[in-house]
This record gives sequence, structure tokens and C-alpha cells, in this order.
Amino acid sequence: MAGNGRVRVKSIEQSIADTDEPGTKLRKDLGALDLVVFGVAVAVGAGIFTLTASTAGNVAGPSVSLAFVMAAIACGLAALCYAEFASTVPVAGSAYTFSYATFGELMAWIIGWDLVMEFAVGAAAVAKGWALYLAQFLGYLGLGAKSTTVHLGPIPVDWGAFLLVALLTWVLVAGVKLSSRVSQVITAIKISVVLLVVLLGIAYINVDNYSPYIPPETAIADGGKSWLDQTLFALSGGGGTAFGVTGLLAAASLVFFAFIGFDVVATTAEETRDPKRDVPRGIIGSLVVITVLYVSVSLVLTGMVKYTDLATKADGTRATLATAFAMHGVTWVAVIISLGALAGLTTVVLVLMLGQTRVLFAMSRDGLLPRGLARTGEHGTPTRITLIVGGAVALAATLFPADKLEEMVNIGTLFAFVLVSLGVLVLRRTRPDLPRAFRTPLVPVVPVLAALACLWLMYNLTALTWLRFVGWMAIGFLVYYAYGRRHSRLAAASAGGVAPVPDRG
Repeated sequence: MAGNGRVRVKSIEQSIADTDEPGTKLRKDLGALDLVVFGVAVAVGAGIFTLTASTAGNVAGPSVSLAFVMAAIACGLAALCYAEFASTVPVAGSAYTFSYATFGELMAWIIGWDLVMEFAVGAAAVAKGWALYLAQFLGYLGLGAKSTTVHLGPIPVDWGAFLLVALLTWVLVAGVKLSSRVSQVITAIKISVVLLVVLLGIAYINVDNYSPYIPPETAIADGGKSWLDQTLFALSGGGGTAFGVTGLLAAASLVFFAFIGFDVVATTAEETRDPKRDVPRGIIGSLVVITVLYVSVSLVLTGMVKYTDLATKADGTRATLATAFAMHGVTWVAVIISLGALAGLTTVVLVLMLGQTRVLFAMSRDGLLPRGLARTGEHGTPTRITLIVGGAVALAATLFPADKLEEMVNIGTLFAFVLVSLGVLVLRRTRPDLPRAFRTPLVPVVPVLAALACLWLMYNLTALTWLRFVGWMAIGFLVYYAYGRRHSRLAAASAGGVAPVPDRG
């Protein structure tokens, strides 16, 4: 057993005991409100202004609002499983820590490596999008910035993305409480913009635009797309349709990704004052707020204009929430929407980077990555890891295009959801004695449905996304067998050795 990482399971008691280890101890500064804000901050971004419009125009019509409800139910099933784990194992690392306690070290490493893809790649991609909105906003103000990218010789450098990541890295190093306060302020601005847009749009609603609520089904031409750009569902003979009941289900798969990110709340469990009570409240509370905001926007949008006016144009131009207001002659709302998008994306990058540092912190504390990285600084945060993550995200966002990374983030998140959902079943069977402040209802029905829903959504991702995912996982296996497997603290303990002393340097 000592040499087999696949069956080395880290006990819940050991995971909790590690949180009090000198030199790698996180400060407990967060409450339920902080966690709700983190969840809303990471899930409500620029997508609320763009995803709703394009999905209504191309896939679902007015029934996009129902698609959001369906996606919220699927996401809620996974949220219930996360809530049980987070209240039972209030330790940094989220799905990584949960997997270590149920499936063993190898699977824990796989999910930790997977979360690196979800959080770091996602942060870089969103930072790139933030820079685009910054240029747009500066243009509205008459400052003439078409882009924040400059060229140093042949190398394009995005100073806007770099500036954002550098500033947020400093905020994260300064402490999780400051990160929470910054997130609260910016999230308040973001939600205010969303509510203002909704209230303005209500005056332009025409109830006739809601009919038909579920438009007749139509076939989607693949346009000669390569097999790499087609979903596994389409490649297996499922084909593709828009509108109708089939389009509604496809839309639910698309808008599900608007909810991705609430799992970041679970990564902060170790920094929560009363995690057994507040983490479940934070996870479920943030999901409720997110659902209300998205459904409200979708109802107003599809009531303002006919869904056919929101279809993507032949030249590739996609409709946004601003498109609906422009059709009513209210063009100045575009400035407010740009401001909301800037605020929204700022908090998304902040919370994704926070989640990334906590996962790497947990992996380092377990010895799967260099132990010295787990040392916390004077503000009770993993300073070294935060600087490394900030540097990597800044480099990627500054120098590399990020427009094709979103689906990699999606598949990584869904994979984590599947393992956490199944992990609830495993831990219920292997450790029925554990005190659970929150218990997932209707076990095994809810965890099984959550896993099946996420697998179905993964099945609707493209073949190219799957190939990239497999490639990333292959690199992860190499890193684990080259370093993590030999340096694991659990491996040393199970072999009769002594766990390494934390690096104080």
C-alpha cells in the first residue's frame, strides 16, 4: 500500500489536523456573506450581457429563461454535494482535498491538476477579455483606445491584462479579508449595473415577443466544420438542432457554464470562521442569487426584442444586451453595460486566482508539490504560491491569445463536479460515522443525477476540447510520477517514515 498512490487515502482527521500546522496556517477571516459574494463574483461576469442574447437568438428563443432554470437545477445538484463535503472536510483545496479523502492520492492529484486548468487558464482568458472591455470603455469616454495591446518588435503585449493581474495579485497577497472587501465593492457595482439594466429594459417589454416561447425546431448546418470542432454528441450521430425542445436542452448545456465558479467557494473553507455552517450557506446562497440575476436578464431581453433579431449575423457579429437597447434607440446604455462588464470580469479574475492559490497550497502542504510553497506570510496567505500564480496568469494573459481556452475551463470544471458528486457516495459508505453539518438530501439519487448531468454536458463539448483535456492530463501524470509520488507526505508516513518538516525558509 505504501508504494501505491492509487489507494493511499488521506484521512479526514489528518486533513483537518494539517490546517493547524505552524508555518502553513491560513487565517480564518471569512463569514457566510463573504462566501456568497465570492460565488456571485466569479459566476456573474460579462457573460450575463452576451451569453443570454446569443443563446436566445441562435438556440432557444424566449425559452432561454427556462434553460437557465434547468441549468441551475443541474448545477444545484452538484452544489448540494459540494456543500456536504465542504462542511465535513473544511480544508483548503476543494475537490482536490475531497478526492484525497475518498478516491486516493492519484485521483486527488488528477483533480488538483485539473483544477489548475480550470482556475489559472480561466483567469488568463478572462483577464484578456477584461482588457478588451477596457479598450471599449475608454473609447466610449473619448480616449481613443482601440486596444490595450502594443507591439514590442514582433511580440504583442497586452498591458491592460497585465495591469489587472498585477493589481489583483497584490490584493491576494495582502490577505483574504482585503480580497473579500474588494470583491464586495466591485460585485455591488456589478449587480447594480445588472439591476439598472433590468429596470430600464422592463419599460420596453412587449409580451408578444415571448410567443412562441419554445420556437419550432430547425436543423443546424455544420457549415463544413472539421470533426475536431464538432461535439461528441454530434459525432456519435446526434446531429444538431436549434429551438424546439432539443434546442432548449442544448441551450441548458450552453448556459450551464454561466454558473461555473461557485465551487471556488469550497476552496476557502479553511479560511472560514464557521465552515460547517457558512460554507453550505455560501455555496447555495450564491447559486440562488446567480440564478435570479440570469433569469431576470433573459426575461427582459427576450421581451424587449424578437428573438430572431438576436441571431448572430452572417459576418459573425454577435448580439448583446446592448443590441436590444440600441434597437429602441437607447444607445447610451452600452456605456453602462461596458462598465458592468469591467466590474464583472475584475471579480471573476480575482476569485479564480484565489481558488488557484488555495488548491496549489493544499497540494504543496501534502508534498505533491514542493513543500516550501505552502509557507504562509505575515498576512496569513500563501505568498509564494500567490506570486507564482500571479506571474503565470499575467504572462499568459499578456503574451498569448486566450480566445480558445474557455471550453478547456468548462471540461475541467465538469470533471471536478463528477468526482465530487460520486465522492459523496463513497464517503457515506466508507465513513458513515463522520459528523456532517450539512447532508446532501436523497442520497444516492441526488449525487447520481448530478454526475449524470455533468457527464451529459461534457458529452456536448467538442472533440478538440477533449483532445486538449487528455493532453493536459497526460502532462499531469508525468509530473506526478516524476515528483509528487516520491515526495508525498502520505507516502512517507505509510512507508513508516517521518513526514517532512515544513520549509521555514
